[in-house]
Amino acid sequence: MVMYEKTAEHFGQKFKDLPEGHLLVNLGPSHPATHGILQNVIQIDGERVVDTESVIGYVHRCFEKLGERYDYNQFLVCTDRMNYVSTPLNNIGWILTVEKMMQIQVPDRVTYVRMIISELSRIMDHIICNGIMGVDLGAFSGLLHLFHHRENIYQILEKLTGARLTTTFCRVGGMERDIYPEFQTEIKLILKGLKPALDEFEELLIRNKIFNERTKGIGGISADRAIAYGFSGPNLRAAGVPWDVRKDDPYMFYDKVNFDIPVGEDGSALDRTLVRMEEMRQSMKIIEQLIDGIPEGPYHADVPHSFLPPKDRVYHNMEELIYHFKIIMHGVKVPPGEYYHATEAANGELGFYVVSEGDKSPWRVHVRRPCFWYYQAFPEMVKGGLLADTIATMSSLNVIAGELDC
Repeated sequence: MVMYEKTAEHFGQKFKDLPEGHLLVNLGPSHPATHGILQNVIQIDGERVVDTESVIGYVHRCFEKLGERYDYNQFLVCTDRMNYVSTPLNNIGWILTVEKMMQIQVPDRVTYVRMIISELSRIMDHIICNGIMGVDLGAFSGLLHLFHHRENIYQILEKLTGARLTTTFCRVGGMERDIYPEFQTEIKLILKGLKPALDEFEELLIRNKIFNERTKGIGGISADRAIAYGFSGPNLRAAGVPWDVRKDDPYMFYDKVNFDIPVGEDGSALDRTLVRMEEMRQSMKIIEQLIDGIPEGPYHADVPHSFLPPKDRVYHNMEELIYHFKIIMHGVKVPPGEYYHATEAANGELGFYVVSEGDKSPWRVHVRRPCFWYYQAFPEMVKGGLLADTIATMSSLNVIAGELDC
């Protein structure tokens, strides 16, 4: 039986005795406002939401199970397909986990570039979230205004990795390749154009009276409830909790750069939008502190058992050929044990729990994806509100189907 038939049977039983005047509305599984394959069955009385049940699993791809078959570098392709709006953040989170397991210390040059790409990815993600938020509420211009700035960042990723969306950025022990000569110059140009663009976007959309009234106090959640549900990231900070993995459990060089953690008050759709706006400015502040200080040096650690040698040396050197063969055929060997490592992805705390038995593949992989916890709270957040407000609430939560359904 296909999933849609299963849910249809379930909801047929659950709502078979609807009170007179109540209706069931299907928001999804394929609906423009869900931005992915999600289903929300909403019981309404007039325009008021009485009850909601959310269904996930439509794009489940068994990533955690695949992790038990793939080797540690191969699993990167799965992380590409989680939050596909800011892919490098997933890639870096996974690689840092494996390097922590193997106690690999990468050169400072690698860490600088990873941090810069992380913050550019966060900006890309927030542009989409806030821009699409306006589109969902009928304002298209804001997204178009910021879109070419996002495109500029995509071009950086394309030059650096060869791909725009599925970047498969980094490798265990470093980066696949070094940065290109114009890397720093192009990023400075992006920042120069983005700063005034964000101010104009804020003037255009956030201060718009209609947008303000459609989002202020809508879909709010208290700090206590947000913590109880397992919120993290901008959605938690919008509720007034200044928790950020980059500050509270620093990794890479986040403890050496200066940046602020913006917080909101009532966890509403407007506060979530405002927090993301300020986070983009803070990301630019971090990049500015790093971009001129990228150290010279290698783009990978000296770990020949884990990092593939350059191809030209493989063709002419027996030792390099052997390393290449061993890594490809037998993979990267990770010491036995249980490990967890979390990073601050665009949507919040992205964690990888890995159990290794010392083989080329993990024995078990579990992903703590931030979207999963937001979506559990969605029925509570929209209950008693207007049907139209469910769109603003869902959009501001930034639920990404690829991340939700690992």
